[in-house]
Amino acid sequence: MQAPNQSAEQSPTLIRGMGLGAATTLNMIDMIGVGPFITMPLVVSAMGGPQALLGWIVGALFAMCDGMVWAELGAAMPGSGGSYQYLRETYGPRKLGRLVSFLFIWQLSFSAPLSIASGCIGLAGYAAYYWPSLDNVLAQHTAVLRLPWAGTLQLGWIVTPGTSVAIAVCLFTTLLLYRRITVIGRLSNLLWIGVMGTIGWIIFAGLTHFNAAQAFDFPPGAFHLSHGFLTGLGGAMVFAAYDYWGYGNVCFLGDEIKDPGKNIPRALLLSILIVACLYLLMNICVLAVVPWREMLAAGRSNSGLYVFSLFMQRIYGRGAARVVTALVIWTAFASVFSLMLGYSRVPYAAARDGNYFRAFAKVHPVHRFPYVSLLALGITSAAFCFLRLQDAIAALVVLRIIVQFLVQAIGLIVLRIRRPNLPRPFRMWFYPVPALLASAGFIFILFSRVNWQKEVRYAVVILLAGLIIYFIRAWKDSEWPFGAPRPVSVAAERE
Repeated sequence: MQAPNQSAEQSPTLIRGMGLGAATTLNMIDMIGVGPFITMPLVVSAMGGPQALLGWIVGALFAMCDGMVWAELGAAMPGSGGSYQYLRETYGPRKLGRLVSFLFIWQLSFSAPLSIASGCIGLAGYAAYYWPSLDNVLAQHTAVLRLPWAGTLQLGWIVTPGTSVAIAVCLFTTLLLYRRITVIGRLSNLLWIGVMGTIGWIIFAGLTHFNAAQAFDFPPGAFHLSHGFLTGLGGAMVFAAYDYWGYGNVCFLGDEIKDPGKNIPRALLLSILIVACLYLLMNICVLAVVPWREMLAAGRSNSGLYVFSLFMQRIYGRGAARVVTALVIWTAFASVFSLMLGYSRVPYAAARDGNYFRAFAKVHPVHRFPYVSLLALGITSAAFCFLRLQDAIAALVVLRIIVQFLVQAIGLIVLRIRRPNLPRPFRMWFYPVPALLASAGFIFILFSRVNWQKEVRYAVVILLAGLIIYFIRAWKDSEWPFGAPRPVSVAAERE
């Protein structure tokens, strides 16, 4: 890892070509991926009935609180990289911030491809509604590693015909993104139309065939405040967090947003509000048509998760179910598109700061986008398509909470103390309450679930590995804490 050379510093700059509309639609299609279409039975299973709606409501409140953290930081530091530059500046770019931002990039090497791969795997899973043979298992294996200080680690992989579909989606998305950002803005608007059309049809069908008695058929003691209720809520919020995440995607594109001081907070908070309302309506509508006990059985067996296809089949017949399945696939692809676009800008920002391989700082000479970062992300995501979707979600959520979201929410308070005069076009409402509530929500998700130690163990191992890599590199290059603090690069200063 080396600092960018002069050619990297003088490479073409990115284009501020996305306005409020494009930024909001891109954020929304990033949030509304395949997640809510496959996790609804899992959320119902976690809470044991339609009281699972509470998981979506509480998840939305925490998303809005954390969204204000992102909004303030994104408006104050509107550059490419999002959390990378926020963590670097918050904890000191020459000292601890260099370590914290490196650990963010390190975990992103796992979490970003996992996020993209999960969308591709979910897309392939819905395609199996048309071609059931896509779910046929060709090969599978679970590797077990016992560590005396970390317990048992397990990693499973599986190969089905659907795996090739997921990989093809990764590679095709990479090809679509290999172009100028202004063209991508128009593509995001087109994808947004498909996403909103899908959700609009589902909500319309549910409201016109609404059965309130079935939708709110709560089992006895559904809201009794007990240990089981809290662990169920914690399990439900893992999936809710996974489904809401994506609201910070606009912050990773800070160098490409018009008037970022205003448009980043507006696009971010507006997309959270709209998506939260849509999620709640969708879930109520489906519960009014499909009995929650059927979803409970599907969630516990981790099979038959095509609840929205079943929903349409019961209302309009099999033909409508096939159409909505196609629209869900469209929605999943739109999310993969948005995720890969946003995450590809993060290694680019780190490389320009000299905290990642300098090749990632290269910008395409004609279309002016970070093409090396994009290609690397696309290839890695394709490789992760061999993993099991259900095993990836919880580990992904826990890893990102520990290394990114929790540290960032606390960091906003630290930054207010360290740099009170930093220009802040948007200031968190009711500071510091939202940041504290977001942190409390993340801690609740981490430790309130059944068998919470499993995912935390993975996150700790990855974090320790990142610490070892950083300190070896810092010792070799005489960087902090083994030498004088390294000067921040010219590119970093400009950001």
